[in-house]
Amino acid sequence: MMRVFALLATFLSLVGCSADSGTWGWYVIDPRTTGGMNNIKFLLNGFGATILLSVIAAVMSMVIGLMVALPGMSTNRWIRLPSRIYIEFVRAIPLLPMLFWVFYGLPVVLKSMGINVSIDAFWGAIITLAISDSAFTAEIYRSGIQSINKGQTEAAKTVGLNYRQTMRYVILPQAIKRILPPLANQFIYIVKMSAFASVIGMQELTRRANELVVTEYRPLEIYTLLIFEYLVLVLIISFFVRWLERKMGSDESR
Repeated sequence: MMRVFALLATFLSLVGCSADSGTWGWYVIDPRTTGGMNNIKFLLNGFGATILLSVIAAVMSMVIGLMVALPGMSTNRWIRLPSRIYIEFVRAIPLLPMLFWVFYGLPVVLKSMGINVSIDAFWGAIITLAISDSAFTAEIYRSGIQSINKGQTEAAKTVGLNYRQTMRYVILPQAIKRILPPLANQFIYIVKMSAFASVIGMQELTRRANELVVTEYRPLEIYTLLIFEYLVLVLIISFFVRWLERKMGSDESR
C-alpha cells in the first residue's frame, strides 16, 4: 500500500505545478479549485462501473473456462475436440472486433432466431470480456489440474470416488492454490481491457475521461489522472491477491 500513497503524492506534486507555465494545465484536475474538484469527482464516479463490469466478467469467465477446460482433458478425442476448437477460435479474435460483433451483431443474430433481446453497453462489454478471457482461463485450469500428481486421482478411485467427486474434493482444492496467481493476472487483464467498453458508450473510467477531454481540451492532464486511476486500482488488486495467496498457502516457494 505504500506504493499507492507514493503514487498519490507524486500525482499531487504534478497537480501543484503552475498553471501559468504555458504547456501545463493541471488546474482542470486541481482539487483546490471548484472546477478541478468537480472534474475529479466526475472521473472517480467511473470506478464503480469499471469494478462491477470487471468482477461480473471475471466470474463468468471462470465459470465458462472451467466448463471448457474439463472436456478438454478427456481421453475421448471427440469430447476433447470442441474444447480445443473453442479455445483456439476465441484466442485468435481481437477484443475490439469481438466487442463490436457482440454489441451490434449478436442482437441481429438472436432476432433472426425469433429472440428479441437488446444488449446494452454494460452487458455487451461483460459478455465480450467473459468470452474473450474464458479461453485463457480454460488453459489456466487445464495446466493447474494436470499439474496435480496422477496418484491423487488413482487414490480417489481406490476409495470409491467417481469423476465428479474426485474433481470436487481432491483435485480442484489442490489445483486452485496453483492457479490462483495466473487467475489474478487474468482479472487484472480484464480490468485493463474494460477500457474498450468506452467505444460502445459504457460510462466507465475511460469513457468519462474522453468526455472530459472534449469539454476541457486538456488531454495530457486528464489522461494522466486516468492512468493513475488504473494504476492505483491494479495495485490494490495485486495487494489483495498477495494477501489471499498467503492465506491459502499458494506461495509454494516458501
